[in-house]
Amino acid sequence: MAMIDLLLVEDHDRLRRALAGGLEATGHVRVINACSTGEAAMQQCLRRAPRAVLMDVQLGGEMNGIAAAVAIRRELPRLPVVFYSIQDDEAYFRAFRRSGILSHYAYVRKSNYLLPEMIVPLVKDAIQGRSFIDPEIESRVEAVRQKDEQDPMAFLEPNEQQVARMLAQGVSNEQIATIMGFRDKRTISRTNGQIYTAWGLADTTTDEKIARTRAAIIVREGRLLRWDEKGTPYTVDHRGNLVSYELTPP
Repeated sequence: MAMIDLLLVEDHDRLRRALAGGLEATGHVRVINACSTGEAAMQQCLRRAPRAVLMDVQLGGEMNGIAAAVAIRRELPRLPVVFYSIQDDEAYFRAFRRSGILSHYAYVRKSNYLLPEMIVPLVKDAIQGRSFIDPEIESRVEAVRQKDEQDPMAFLEPNEQQVARMLAQGVSNEQIATIMGFRDKRTISRTNGQIYTAWGLADTTTDEKIARTRAAIIVREGRLLRWDEKGTPYTVDHRGNLVSYELTPP
């Protein structure tokens, strides 16, 4: 394989310089650009597309490394990315799981794969379209997936979570709009629609009152529920099977 033109994204200055020097010393990599934020990485890729990107997951800008990769691959489809991180934060594992990144990537723990001679094979595999995830990270991503399948709030953005909790308390759209500082109550109606869609309620009923009631039940029960045509609630058990669910008495 020819020399790999690489973009390095690392927000720690000394580590960024050390990695750049170590990678180039392998004779397989040419670091054509190095930066510290996801926003800068996006600009660099649009200005001069690298062959691959080596990116820390935790970055100094508004975007973390996963969000940056998603944005970059929207413009440069399946651009190979090798992620590394020392973080054990569910938010990053959740972001990765939801990113839709299926191939041309590796995701490893920084403590296990920081040496340049270990990184280069990962970069080469990503360029070939293969994918690799560190077993430690894979187990954490799977744990987050299982948790999210039971936690309805994990499907909502922060403002949607706030609306859902007030909805479950019987607060009207007008009251929610006032509490949250919105002038237009239609903003809350639209947010309700996003909640119903995220929880699969928009697919099973066209009656907003029924969807609102079921959303309130989901908040109260603290788990994602489905209803059949007869109105019987169901949930997913730990094995992934759909089973009937007995609601908690009010």
